Amino acid sequence: MPYYRFFWTDDTQEKVESHGVTLDEFEAIVCDPRDTGISKSTGRPIAFGRGDDGRLLICVYELIDDFGVIPITAYEVDDA
Repeated sequence: MPYYRFFWTDDTQEKVESHGVTLDEFEAIVCDPRDTGISKSTGRPIAFGRGDDGRLLICVYELIDDFGVIPITAYEVDDA
């Protein structure tokens, strides 16, 4: 499991939490994702994983170097 340093701002914290995702859930999913990909709408990396309550979550972020992550947003997705 990789180690990342997350650079949270007040805006990104608020955006992630407004979708019912905790900062700890976001960081855990990005560090140990169930699956990864690239966002079709933004071209940014995405990580999928389970929240603490079992919801399937998607986390969108930017890598600024090998260890630095700028969180963008996170939200629940349908478990299809």
